[in-house]
Amino acid sequence: MQIDFKNFDIKNILPRTEFEKKVLQFLQEWFSDSETVSVQTSGSTGIPKVFEIEKKRMLNSAKMTCDFLGLKEGDTALLCLPVQYISGKMMLVRAIERKLKVIISVPSSAPEISQNIDFCAMTPLQVQNSLDKIHFIKNLIIGGAAVSEKLKNEISTTLQFSNSPTRIYETYGMSETLSHIALKQISPIQEEYFTILNDVEISVDERNCLKIFAPKLNPEILQTNDIVELMHFDSAQCDKKQFKFLGRFDNVINSGGVKIFAEELENLVKKHIDRDLVFLGKPDETLGEKLILVIEGKDASTSLSMTEIKSKIYNLEFPSKFHIPKEILFLEKFPRAENGKILRKELLKIIFDTPSKS
Repeated sequence: MQIDFKNFDIKNILPRTEFEKKVLQFLQEWFSDSETVSVQTSGSTGIPKVFEIEKKRMLNSAKMTCDFLGLKEGDTALLCLPVQYISGKMMLVRAIERKLKVIISVPSSAPEISQNIDFCAMTPLQVQNSLDKIHFIKNLIIGGAAVSEKLKNEISTTLQFSNSPTRIYETYGMSETLSHIALKQISPIQEEYFTILNDVEISVDERNCLKIFAPKLNPEILQTNDIVELMHFDSAQCDKKQFKFLGRFDNVINSGGVKIFAEELENLVKKHIDRDLVFLGKPDETLGEKLILVIEGKDASTSLSMTEIKSKIYNLEFPSKFHIPKEILFLEKFPRAENGKILRKELLKIIFDTPSKS
């Protein structure tokens, strides 16, 4: 099914699949007299919850993204995300705001792409399974979970010899900011810093955790637990702000008095080990927390054995001796949210409550 929001009439929408029915239900809710719509969180950082969001704020968010990407009336978009979550709803709101043509595709781990598309949003897993098709997409934003170094390299390799104008961005945001408030290009250029959208202000608290003030999206100042490094541009010609994500405050491991950012270490190791992995802190009388590395998959899941993987990791150049894992454990399958994000709290319970193969 395709919807042209330049010549839109809800009466002409005739859904054939369950997903198309959900799309129609959202559009009926959107064009109702209510000033709000209901949005469900994914539950990746806690219990899933449903809350109401003002339509005018969603339109503000949509305009910010469309302006940043240079989308124009009549451009084609692909919707391949669930519409019960903010990511899928915002794809439709962007299409409404910018009068785009939207191809409706049932959400799957491998979206159907068979024509040139100006704009699409996907999860990392969807991108992983669509590497042979991403050259069809002019502007692709990736959200729902962090983009791994492995996937970034695969994207770069895939598009290296392509004449495609594809631009790919990693997003930063949350349900409370109506999807994202910042984008970081990962192809054709790999940027280190996220660039915030217009009408968004950022700062940090005493922990160096990001604070977001985006009055057009949320009337409150949003305090995150994300530790960042700010980069300011104070010249008269350039007033944009950027930040580098270092890791979540909850995931900081204090080992021997050294603060270790789990996500930074994970990115380092993932450049050399083709598996999902997580660094965790295990209570220790001497160090405070002992650094352990948990790797997903059984011994036979890759060409490297557990012994070979351990040897490869211990030969890496870590920032200090405190950053070298004291234990390496293997777990067949990580607990994940519906969007594919690893549930660290659940993983902690599994690792510390159940004997793991090491």
